[in-house]
Amino acid sequence: MAPPMSAADFLDALKDEGVTVVEVGDWRHHNRNHKGPWGPVHGVMIHHTVTKGSARTVELCRDGYEDLPGPLCHGVITKDGRVHLVGYGRANHAGLGDDDVLRAVIAEKALPHDNEANTDGNRHFYGFECENLGDGHDPWPEPQLAAIERVAAAICRRHGWTERSVIGHLEWQPGKVDPRGFTMASMRERVRDRLK
Repeated sequence: MAPPMSAADFLDALKDEGVTVVEVGDWRHHNRNHKGPWGPVHGVMIHHTVTKGSARTVELCRDGYEDLPGPLCHGVITKDGRVHLVGYGRANHAGLGDDDVLRAVIAEKALPHDNEANTDGNRHFYGFECENLGDGHDPWPEPQLAAIERVAAAICRRHGWTERSVIGHLEWQPGKVDPRGFTMASMRERVRDRLK
């Protein structure tokens, strides 16, 4: 069980891991904390945005939609490998997911198949949206994959977690397909190697 890092510690962790950070507005205080608790945190969740264009993607993830207010994540990872911090605290990114998956993340064991949506993921996961159309054809440039690896490793390092604390949205919530275009198994291998 881990309390979330402070915003300052979060920023330091990312920078210490070599992440190129862009601070967007008052990201430290932009959150959905009035809708429920933030923490304890247990892992890092990776998403794709189904958008094109960095500026529009960052704006959308910061502000959200009419029926899904922002922030939609903590950081937006654009194709150039920069990480745009848009919120800190509870964010509308994970939604309801499988309690068996959460137990596996906490225990750092292999993930079971997600077949339920009964647990509040917005409370328990740091979330990163990655600029990509999510069609399986839009490329994932190496600077972007490296940034995903670095942000996940940074958070795991600060909390003393292994790569098993890094999951994709598709592993958490039935019916989700993101991130699409690389495997979470391959990303966890990268995070594991970086943590060594």
